[in-house]
Amino acid sequence: MININILREQPEQVEAKLKERGYKINIEKFNMLEQERKSVQINAQELQELRNQVSKKIGIEKSKGNNIDDLMSQVNSTANSLKSFEDRLVNIQNDLQVFLLDIPNIPNSSVPDGANEHSNQVIRESGSARSFNFAPKDHVDIGLLHGLDFDLGAKLSGARFVVMRKDIARLHRAIGQFMIDTQVSEHGYEECYTPFLVNEDSLIGTGQLPKFSDDLFITKKGNSDEFLYLIPTGEVTLTNFVRDVILSNDQLPLKLTALTPCFRSEAGSYGKDTKGMIRQHQFEKVEMVQITHPDKSYEALEDMVSHAENILKKLELPYRVVLLCKGDMGFGAAKTFDIEVWIPSQECYREISSISNCEDFQARRLKARFKDIDGKNKLLHTLNGSGLAVGRTLVAIIENNQLENGDIQIPTALINYMGGLKVISANS
Repeated sequence: MININILREQPEQVEAKLKERGYKINIEKFNMLEQERKSVQINAQELQELRNQVSKKIGIEKSKGNNIDDLMSQVNSTANSLKSFEDRLVNIQNDLQVFLLDIPNIPNSSVPDGANEHSNQVIRESGSARSFNFAPKDHVDIGLLHGLDFDLGAKLSGARFVVMRKDIARLHRAIGQFMIDTQVSEHGYEECYTPFLVNEDSLIGTGQLPKFSDDLFITKKGNSDEFLYLIPTGEVTLTNFVRDVILSNDQLPLKLTALTPCFRSEAGSYGKDTKGMIRQHQFEKVEMVQITHPDKSYEALEDMVSHAENILKKLELPYRVVLLCKGDMGFGAAKTFDIEVWIPSQECYREISSISNCEDFQARRLKARFKDIDGKNKLLHTLNGSGLAVGRTLVAIIENNQLENGDIQIPTALINYMGGLKVISANS
C-alpha cells in the first residue's frame, strides 16, 4: 500500500508516476473522501471538546448541589451526535483503505519507462543456446516417453494439470531438493515449511487481495461458512511471518526460503501456453524472501538475483537477466528483475524467476516494522523471488539436455540427487 501522506501532499506527482505503469488513479474520488474525512473529524473533535466541557460543568454544579438535569440532557445528546460522527469516520476510513488497497506500488526511479515487455532491458546473458544436429522436440513430446502425462492430469483434474511418473517424477523432485539445498547451504536462507492454505488477511498483506481474487483457488472448511485460500506462491506465507511484528535492528536481514506447491487459476491467460508445463494451475517453486532494513533492500535485490542465477549456472542452462519496465511490473513491485531461461522448442527465452523489491509497500499493509538504532519503529522493506520455479526448470532441462533418441541427460549437479543416474532412457 502506498503512503497516504504522499498522496495527500503530492497528488499530481503520484498520479503521474502511476500513469507511467498504466494505472489511472481517481484523484477526484480520493479528494472527496479526504474532504469528507476532514469535515467529519473536525465535527467529532468539536463535539468531544463540548462533551468534555459540559461534563466538567456537571461536576462543578453537582458539587454545589445545583440541578444538573439540563446539563445531563445536553451531554447525552452530545454523546449521541459524537457516536454518529465517529461511526461515519470509521466508514470513511474504511472506504479510504479500500481505495488504497487497489493502487499498485510506485516504481523506483531506476526503473525504465515503457508500457509492456517490449520496453524491458536485457541486463546480461549467460551461456549459449545449444546447437542440435537433429530437430529438437518440445518437452511434451519428449516427456510422453518418460511418464509426463497430460491426458491423465486432465482426466483427474482438468486442463492445465499434469501427472509425472517414474524417472521424470524423480527428476522433478530432485530439482526441488537441489534448489532448496543450494539456497540454504550456499546463500544463507532459513528453510521453512509453511501452510498451503491461508486466510484472507495473509493475502491482503502481500497484495493478492482484493485486486487479484480471480487468480486464487478458494476452499470451504467443511459445512461451515469459513474459507481458506490455496497459496499462489510461498511469498504469501513467508512474508506474512512479519505481519504485525516489530523486529529488532539486529534481526535483519531475515532470509527465508521454502519449497511449496503453488495454485493459480490463471484467470485471463486462456489461450496462452495451453500446451505443456509452462502455465499450470498447480506447480512447485522454491521461494526466496528477504526482510531488510530500508537502506539495504537494493543490495539485497542484487544478491537475490545472483542466488537465482547460481541455480541456472549449476544446471548449465542458458539464461538472461531482464530489468522490467514500469508497465510490465507486478502490482506490489517497486523494481523487478526477471530471469529467463532458453527454451529450444520455442526458440526464445521464457521467465523462470521474477525477483522484486517491494520496498515498504507490503510492510505498510502488514504493519511490519523494526526498531531502528534511533529507537523509532519504522517500516521494513520486503523482497521476494523464485529460486526457481521447479516445473519450468524441468522443461528447460528436458529440452536443452535431450538426445536424438529421446533420452535426457541429467545435469551434473543433479546426478547425486538421482542416485547416480546420468541419463533418463526412453526405453527404461
